[in-house]
Formats: sequence, C-alpha cells, structure tokens
Amino acid sequence: MARAPDLSVVIPAFNEEGRLPETLGKLGPHLERRSKSFELILVDDGSADGTLHVMREASERRSHVKVVALPGNRGKGRALAMGVAASSGRFVLISDADLSTPIEELSKLEAALADGADVAIASRAKRGARIEISQPPHRVLMGKVFNLIVQALLLPGLWDTQCGFKLFKGDLGRELFGQLKADGFGYDVEVLYRARRGHHSIAEVPVRWQHSAPTRVATFKSSLDMLKDVVRIRLGL
Repeated sequence: MARAPDLSVVIPAFNEEGRLPETLGKLGPHLERRSKSFELILVDDGSADGTLHVMREASERRSHVKVVALPGNRGKGRALAMGVAASSGRFVLISDADLSTPIEELSKLEAALADGADVAIASRAKRGARIEISQPPHRVLMGKVFNLIVQALLLPGLWDTQCGFKLFKGDLGRELFGQLKADGFGYDVEVLYRARRGHHSIAEVPVRWQHSAPTRVATFKSSLDMLKDVVRIRLGL
C-alpha cells in the first residue's frame, strides 16, 4: 500500500474556472518546495462553468492531484465533507479556492499543531493579523455581529470562526467532517463546536488575508442560513 502523505490540502470550488488556474499555479510550486509529501484534493461543487475541466486537466498533469465531483451544487460544507473524506494525510488543510489566506501562512498553523493544538484556524481578528485588502464595510459589520452571536451561544473565545483556512490532525478532521450536517457556510461553526465538545484544543492564529472579489457568499441569504445553523447546533445539532 502507498504511504499516506504528510498533508492533504482540500479545495472546494463552485464556478471558479477563472480563478482556479492561478490558485493551482501558486499551490503546486509552494507545496513541492517543502520536504513533506502531500496530496491536493479539488472538489467541484456542481459548477456550471469549466471548473471541473480545469480540475481534471490538473489531475492528468500531476499525480498528487485528486478530483472529487459532486453531481449538483450542495454547498461549501458538503463539498468540504466529501473532499476531507477522500483525504489520507496525517494533517488536513482546508482552503478557499481564491487563496484569500496565502498558502505561505500554512507554516503558522503547522507551528500551532506542533505546539499541541488539535486544530489550528486562521484568524483575521486576532492581534497580529494583517488585512491587506479589506471586505466591503457592510460585510465586515455583519461578520462581527455574527461572531458575537457565535461566541455568545457556542464558541466563546474564538474571534474568527469563518476564515476558510484551517488545519486539522488528519484523523480528527475526517471524524469531524464525517459528522457534518451543515451543507452551507455554517460548516465552520459546526465543525469547531464538535471539536471543542470533544475536548480537542483549537488554536486561533493571526494571518495575512486579502478579500478576493467576486465572492460566492450571498451576504444576506448566507448570513441567515448560518444563523439557522447556529440555532440548530445550540439546540443540540
């Protein structure tokens, strides 16, 4: 049997034909320069453009690239759950397709796990974070309000649950995402709540971050859906 890689990187994508080639052009060289083995798992969430074609072309060129294709658009949470389930790495990194958190920030999350954490999450809110390109003001405000609700009801002490760059011990990540019920953007809160409820330590790590337009998050609808997920989790998952 082939030896499991040190790192699995899972990237969900929905209609990312335009941005994905640039993302792959940054990810591959950076990961290849490291001394650690890796696999890159690309998950197409039922895209209507050429996203799946871009992914399959990358898989044909590089043996470390795997493609998971959902038959229809299920949502980011479900796409990540399918991608993490296909992973085999000792550690699992989930990242947005636009690399709003640069892949170079991975080393900071790895250091947190080396110090004893079970999960390391990138944070735009912790002291030391550097926002190079900010979101529109209304999105910043809504994000802060949502975080206050999450802290009050579920995850006190975590200041940024929604940044899409998170590193898990591999088996733990597969366990948490294997239990996931949220198909949409509420996946972050559910996964972190399950981790904390299981007495797994979570480190929040300040990172560099930049807003990338256009975003796939429909501000008001997605916020409402996430709030519904928070209430569902609070009432007992």
